[in-house]
Amino acid sequence: MVENQVKLIYNRVYARLRNRQFFSLGALNEAIKGKIKTHNQTRMQQKPWCREERFLAAEKHLLCPLPDTTFELKYYCEPKVANNNHIYIGRDKHYYSVPFTCVGGRVKVVYTRSMVYIYASGKQVAVHIRSYQPAGYTTIKEHLNFHHRHYMDRSPSYYLEKAKEKFAELHLLVQLLFEQPRHPEQLYRTCDGLLRLQKKAPAAAFAKACELAIEYRNFSYRFVGRILQNNMEDHQDHPAKEQSLPIHGNIRGKEYYTQTTIKF
Repeated sequence: MVENQVKLIYNRVYARLRNRQFFSLGALNEAIKGKIKTHNQTRMQQKPWCREERFLAAEKHLLCPLPDTTFELKYYCEPKVANNNHIYIGRDKHYYSVPFTCVGGRVKVVYTRSMVYIYASGKQVAVHIRSYQPAGYTTIKEHLNFHHRHYMDRSPSYYLEKAKEKFAELHLLVQLLFEQPRHPEQLYRTCDGLLRLQKKAPAAAFAKACELAIEYRNFSYRFVGRILQNNMEDHQDHPAKEQSLPIHGNIRGKEYYTQTTIKF
């Protein structure tokens, strides 16, 4: 039926306008509208009515208003809720908070261009405005369990105290880390990583790696980890400094090129 309607429209609209010349889109649309009206008011074969009469009698009163909002594509994923009460959406590289009762389990996430909806056991447990900030966090305080030990301990003072117990170099590194304009969750994750590295690496090597991180103003977990992995904690080289050319008879210098003239 659909293909037949395409054929009818082609014959009754396009074919009858093919030899006419139009100088504006408005004029073309008006001509098409007129041919469409004629097509809809033409009596159908073996039917006692035309298409327009059929529409007015059987369909028009069933039409509903158009939606107030435009249609948005939906994306789906089922991430696991981490111990920090957040789930991770890889498409945006962003974290969203979930009620603490969901920690450790998987949730269903339905997100659109503007919103993020999170479901657990078939019930909606969280709604967020979608954020496109990479490595960022969207957190609702009510989702956090302040009576849980994990969240009672997670604070700058907690990590500073833990670092002070280990090494003076680590303590200074953590101090400088918390001066960075980053989300607290990102800083806490870096601190957790540094504390894990401290347990695995030799004490002297780890202390030296922290010194190098402070010297190069790079306080990330990855930077310290690369130093230890590549055994660079005893590496004494520093970024190359600008050096003047040595005095040598075979080096002409810039004066040679400014004074020399080329003759043709």
